[in-house]
Formats: sequence, C-alpha cells, structure tokens
Amino acid sequence: MMEKIKAILSASHEVTARFVETEGPKILSLVEKTCEVFRNGGKLLVFGNGGSAADAQHLAAELVNRFKRERTPLPALALTTDTSILTAVANDYDFSLVFVKQIEALGRAGDIALGISTSGRSPNVLKALARARELGLFTVGLTGGTGGGMPEVSDLVITVPSEETPRIQEGHLLFIHVFSELIEEAYFGK
Repeated sequence: MMEKIKAILSASHEVTARFVETEGPKILSLVEKTCEVFRNGGKLLVFGNGGSAADAQHLAAELVNRFKRERTPLPALALTTDTSILTAVANDYDFSLVFVKQIEALGRAGDIALGISTSGRSPNVLKALARARELGLFTVGLTGGTGGGMPEVSDLVITVPSEETPRIQEGHLLFIHVFSELIEEAYFGK
C-alpha cells in the first residue's frame, strides 16, 4: 500500500509541476486582471459543480476573509451556495441555467466570471460563461485535459495537464492557493 501512496504522490507532483510550468504565465495574467477589476469596483463571480462547487466556495472564502495576512475583504462571490436560488432555477427552468440566472442578476460588465469544470464540459458552467461574455464580463475557465468547451466561451483558459479527475482537482486547489497568495501581494503590497 505504501507503494500505491508513493505512486499517487508522484503522479500528483508531476501534474502540478507541469501545470505551474505551462499555466503560470496565465495565472500571473489573471492576477493582474483581477487586481485591475477590484480597483475599478468590480467583483469575481465563481461557480462549478460537485468538487468544483467546493473549489468555488473555497476561492471566494480566501478572498473575502483572508488567505495569509490580515487585510480588507475582497469582492468575490461563489454562485454555488444559495440552495433556494439553485433549486428554484433548476425546478422552474432547468439545471443548466442555475449559474446563468445569477450571472444575469449579479454580474456587471467589467466583472470576472470564473467557471470551474474538471472536464470543461459542464453545461451549466459553459452556458454561464457564454452569457457572462455576452454581458461584458471577463470570462475565465479553470479546467483540465483538453479543456472541453471552455476555449469557446472563455477569454482565458487555465488547464491542468491531466485527464484524471483527482489530479485535475489537485491542480485546481494549487491554483486557488497560488492565486490567493499572489492577489494579496499584488493588491495590498508585500
């Protein structure tokens, strides 16, 4: 069993190392863009399903509360947390619209919409990114593998180079922590 643990750890390390190497410049670009949006009074709207919903909430919490230092809150909102909205939209319309309706209600031109999908094929994430783009939001897809449909609806796609869901999710967690730390440094100074 120890060999299995070591193999998993090795695979995870290999994927996250490649992720940082290939996507690092995009992450830095997103940090700059996000700081600009925050300075201009905009916000970050984050959404996804399942583990990606948890990641959306995790990212919003790091920005609203704090990551590593005491500072003022930053305007980030996970669109995955209001069960009344989610179930009302799913019941009255369709589950594929649960994030679209919230983007329409809360998003403004100049905000950032960050959709998370390990496969890049989640219909509700793709529809929300497409609608956000139509409304003038800067759209970001955080995904894995080939990116699925993310490139068609995103201004920026950050992709974990793996086809395995656990490795992709580990890359997404790394993104959340790296992004949060860099935002704190860039926005508030070292």
